[in-house]
Amino acid sequence: MNIRLSEAPNETAAPVPEPALFGFDGPAGCILGRGPARRLEPGNAATLQSRISAALAAAAPDDLIGGSLPFDREADDCLWQCARADTPAPTGIAPQGLPLVDWQLRAEPSAQVYAASVARALDIMEQEAGSADALAKIVLARTLLVEAPAPIPVEALMSRLHADRSVTAFRVALPSGPDHPQGRMLCGATPELLIEKRGRQIASHPLAGSARRLADPVADRAAAEALAQSDKDHREHALVVESILDTLAPHCRELGCPEGTRVTSTRSMWHLGTRIEGRLRDDSTPSVLLASALHPTPAVCGMPMARAADLIRKLEPVARDFYAGAVGWCDANGDGAWYVAIRCAEISGRQARLYAGAGIVPGSDPMAEAAETGAKFGAFLAALGLPQDAGLAGVARRNGEN
Repeated sequence: MNIRLSEAPNETAAPVPEPALFGFDGPAGCILGRGPARRLEPGNAATLQSRISAALAAAAPDDLIGGSLPFDREADDCLWQCARADTPAPTGIAPQGLPLVDWQLRAEPSAQVYAASVARALDIMEQEAGSADALAKIVLARTLLVEAPAPIPVEALMSRLHADRSVTAFRVALPSGPDHPQGRMLCGATPELLIEKRGRQIASHPLAGSARRLADPVADRAAAEALAQSDKDHREHALVVESILDTLAPHCRELGCPEGTRVTSTRSMWHLGTRIEGRLRDDSTPSVLLASALHPTPAVCGMPMARAADLIRKLEPVARDFYAGAVGWCDANGDGAWYVAIRCAEISGRQARLYAGAGIVPGSDPMAEAAETGAKFGAFLAALGLPQDAGLAGVARRNGEN
């Protein structure tokens, strides 16, 4: 089914660009896909290969397939096929509508309830220690629900998210429905590359192990050095890197980590990161299928994956949907890039639901993990014009309240 999301208001007015169905802007450049478009038949990870093969076989040379894979591999994805659009030239006019005014914020769950869930997960790890399928790591997330008196301006939001050039700002249209008649969109600024493919060359840059950046330069550097020396964070990071290497190895002639593990940063966070590079055996493998094979990594789920995913459903009161899934694009040759859908929010009308998670391993401190999620909310809260420390609150807040 072909759809067109907007039309020019009249014959004499300047054409109004159709809203982007998906867009990615970061260190690798800018990719934009907009209608007219066709949504690929929805399906789960098990049917993705057949659906993508059919779509690519019928694709025009300038077609893109882009969208989002959900966190749950059994849930339906949302992928669009449309033409690649030119990147619009800067107008010099700042988008309007931000910062938000008269906003309300509610933590779901509160930081205290979240910390209790972390403590529960740590108890399970201790009880299972030594067993063959013991829980080694779990990533637990929490959300903030922001409500404004008027629809949240996506264009202004994306303009603000683009300001940090160390991340990839993204937007992906999601399915509408009875609960979202006005439509919805996943918007974010992710620092984590899941997989990039160019011909036979592939790359991944997993991040795991984090520390909040600080305004004081001396304290900020001390936080980075503490992260670099943290045994707990290096153990958490190693689980992610090993999982990605194990998954990619059967697809590759060459695979390695030429730079080793390093401390990397965004404007708001320090991370442990390891760049993985490889050379595929078969360059016809589409990037989206590699992304699906990798997803979800232990960076957003845990180890063992099935055990962690089951516990996540029991401990998190809000379903993840497309948060902690994968967002990205591939061209008619299957080349493209897919990112981990973190540091993001689902935007629907006047509401924005923000998500943030933290990796839990033996030795984690429940309140420290709650504080980490609060810090990870900071960049998106700042983009909305809200206080960056609002994510540390455990109770509802309103604009102007302490």
